[in-house]
Amino acid sequence: MCAKPIDTKHITYENLLAGNKQFIADSLAVDPDYFTKLAAGQNPPVLWIGCADSRVPANQITNTAPGEIFVHRNIANMVIHTDMNMLSVLDYAVNVLKVKHVIVTGHYGCGGVIAAMSNQEFGLIDNWLRHIKDVYRLHADELTAITDEQQRVDRLVELNVIENVYNLCKTSIVQNAWAKGQEVGVHGWVYSLKTGIINDMKVSTTDNENMDNVFRFK
Repeated sequence: MCAKPIDTKHITYENLLAGNKQFIADSLAVDPDYFTKLAAGQNPPVLWIGCADSRVPANQITNTAPGEIFVHRNIANMVIHTDMNMLSVLDYAVNVLKVKHVIVTGHYGCGGVIAAMSNQEFGLIDNWLRHIKDVYRLHADELTAITDEQQRVDRLVELNVIENVYNLCKTSIVQNAWAKGQEVGVHGWVYSLKTGIINDMKVSTTDNENMDNVFRFK
């Protein structure tokens, strides 16, 4: 239903409101109690920490419905320990909603990653992009050895996801949940805009056993 191409040149304010009416009609045609059930509460098993890019909508690319994924999005799917917005979402998802999985999802062709790889000044966002530059610094030997620019960008996208999975594991929220025996899996994905395929980075974990000792909560 959502797979048809969108001509964004013709998206207007009025179109959005008209689209809302169509969404209501379509939903009620399938289930007359759709909104009554949706309003009764949420119990999503997944928290999605993704990029704000408009081409990477969590529900559509995972074929899930409203109420099934709790979503937080920012530039380049970052987990930054001073970001109270992200931490508040994480805290609510883990400690109130009791999600079973937290997934950091990046995407190839990420504008934030591409910008971070340049020497250009962009303004306020430079303070955010600096965290991606730190990821580059950590993996500089591997990245500089990649001669193809597109492949280097793609690899930094992957490494950025992996590092932010590690950042997620280091939060007191996730570590305290694990210490209490709460079932929380942390994962890293990269989505391809060109194919629609999700690439699992194979960094899933449900505990802090593989974390450097200095970051572990006892």
